[in-house]
Amino acid sequence: MVEKIIELCARNRLLVLLVVGFALVGAIVALKHTRLDAIPDLSDPQVIVFTEWMGRSPTLVEDQVTYPIVSKLIGTPHVTDVRGFSMFGMSFVYAIFEEGTDIYWARSRVLEYMNGLRGSLPEGATPTLGPDATGIGWVFQYTLVDKSGKQGLDDLRTFQDFTLRYALGSVAGVAEVASVGGYQKQYQVTVDPNRLRAYGVTLSEVIDAIRQSNNDVGGRILEFSGREYYVRGRGYIRDLGSIEKIAVRASGANGTPLLIKDLATVRFGPDIRRGLLEWNGEGEAVGAIVVMRYGENALDVIERVKKKFTELKPSFPEGVEMTIAYDRSSLIERSIDTLKHALTEEAIVVSVVIMLFLLHFRSSLLPILSLPISVALSFIPMVLLDIPSTIMSLGGIAIGATVDAQIVMIEAGHKKLEHAP
Repeated sequence: MVEKIIELCARNRLLVLLVVGFALVGAIVALKHTRLDAIPDLSDPQVIVFTEWMGRSPTLVEDQVTYPIVSKLIGTPHVTDVRGFSMFGMSFVYAIFEEGTDIYWARSRVLEYMNGLRGSLPEGATPTLGPDATGIGWVFQYTLVDKSGKQGLDDLRTFQDFTLRYALGSVAGVAEVASVGGYQKQYQVTVDPNRLRAYGVTLSEVIDAIRQSNNDVGGRILEFSGREYYVRGRGYIRDLGSIEKIAVRASGANGTPLLIKDLATVRFGPDIRRGLLEWNGEGEAVGAIVVMRYGENALDVIERVKKKFTELKPSFPEGVEMTIAYDRSSLIERSIDTLKHALTEEAIVVSVVIMLFLLHFRSSLLPILSLPISVALSFIPMVLLDIPSTIMSLGGIAIGATVDAQIVMIEAGHKKLEHAP
């Protein structure tokens, strides 16, 4: 069979060259569409279900949230394992699927099962799905610092949460932008229990008054002189004064309103922190982790994120600087350079060895030309099988074996020609 293939190729050299030419065109197209990364993704397909139920102990979260979710997801199709983790005020459930399961099919199945579970969870516990990413999705991280001292940690965190996070989240290939560090600014109402007792007001009345006052109310339409006027009540809280002027109830015989400022102190304050971000021993900073979406090209995503930062830089507050803390693109580029150097060295060494031992220049052209062609052709099945170009996949290209086989074939051909009649 092998002899017939060799004879067919020898008799139809033009056809072989055409096939090689078409294969090279396909290899060039495959090189442009190959997903580039440095770290191979060896993780199983998984879907994360996150539930926040603040103020509850880990035992209560385990009994009321984690256990019902795990019991529900254990029967999901193609699920191999379900792992639950409970902590103070939070629950994490990891649904591990069989190898080869489409991640978006798995997410839709988990979401379908979770819709039937919402009535069984306690009030205030709303489960959400984690980002559609894998364990190696952490491709970029940055920090925001203000060496001029004009912006505090709360201002930096506000800029990160309400400006940068949404801008970077719109970049193609980004699954999530997770903020880290700083202080999350809050409207904080500190109630004085002595005043509550003096006015006979309960804490629930204060909470209900604030909740009901932070809303817009729509009315009907009034028509005057051929025009329609919309009637609505604008009640969204915009500043501290809006909270202070909220009426809790009417007190006294003349109906004097009892306001929030009569019962409590209203101010801005930070939310409870579960961690911080420290930058290079210079103190605290604010930053974020950019998580890449599943199946994306890591190098392209990082480049798009950097381009987005260039566009957003003029809108940064005065004194704020962005510093890159982690960038995987440098590792990816070094991996590509390593492959290029290996190919160049292999081609030079093989050519020199063949010319020294066989003393035949034309024979040395075979490995010199076929070596880069064979490496380029190996990217075609990588694209068809959706295998990213990583350190392990590039290392699997048997360059040495290809060279050894070519040397053996060339030497065998020379021996045949020496003894030919």
